[in-house]
Amino acid sequence: MVSGTPLRTRFDADHPVVGMVHLPPLPGTPDFDGDRDAVRTRALEDATRLEAGGVDGIVLENFGDAPFHPDDVPKHVVASMTAVATALTDAVDVPVGINVLRNDARAAMSIAAAVDADFVRVNVHVGTAATDQGIIEGRAHETLRLRDRLAADVAILADVHVKHATPIGEREIERAALETVERGGADGVVVSGPGTGVETSLADVERVTDALADRGHDETPVFVGSGVTSETIGDCLETGADGVIVGTALKTDGVTTNPVSEARVEELVTAARAAGSSD
Repeated sequence: MVSGTPLRTRFDADHPVVGMVHLPPLPGTPDFDGDRDAVRTRALEDATRLEAGGVDGIVLENFGDAPFHPDDVPKHVVASMTAVATALTDAVDVPVGINVLRNDARAAMSIAAAVDADFVRVNVHVGTAATDQGIIEGRAHETLRLRDRLAADVAILADVHVKHATPIGEREIERAALETVERGGADGVVVSGPGTGVETSLADVERVTDALADRGHDETPVFVGSGVTSETIGDCLETGADGVIVGTALKTDGVTTNPVSEARVEELVTAARAAGSSD
């Protein structure tokens, strides 16, 4: 089985700040405006501002493609994202991750392998969730086997009780986290709030970090995945979380669909470094 470089060591920071590049609507989606060059330009502008502001990693995501395909995006989505990801990985020096919404882990892994990205994010890696796309089932068995077939040094960062979804079945968040790592083979986990930009329950983060530590998974990183701001990042890291994934708070005026604000990035990264140095 391909395991490769541990996720924790891929970032050049003790508490990595990972910024989001939210792609505009891609060709073939309802809100695509017909300008392919604009999609690439926006992605590169956001990525370079994130890097200039000091982030430790970037996730590229087809955020503008709503309504999303549940778990099997069309080939043109894979082609468009691969083209943008190629340009992005050439433009920045920080680790890059791929997330194909809503839950196409096979596409994400394929893109990541093709462009030599560092990791993928998978919203539903194990278990089953009720979402606005319908019922989504985790396919960890497929994702790990595909990574082996591709011989890809790509880590898997998986959500636990992912946002915009309700877990099906009685699965406490601690149990879900342990199953994601022990039975699903994820290299790291994400704990988020109920929606994009919504604050994550710090109690949930603590429950996950404690559960993993108690079972000897101290080296499995836990990321806070939504609602992180420069004002709250210190509290997030005090829970034992290893890092954060931030989108909305880094955008102009704090609006998710706006361009990245380099000043907001610098402010949040500075707060993260200050919080991390007090550990």
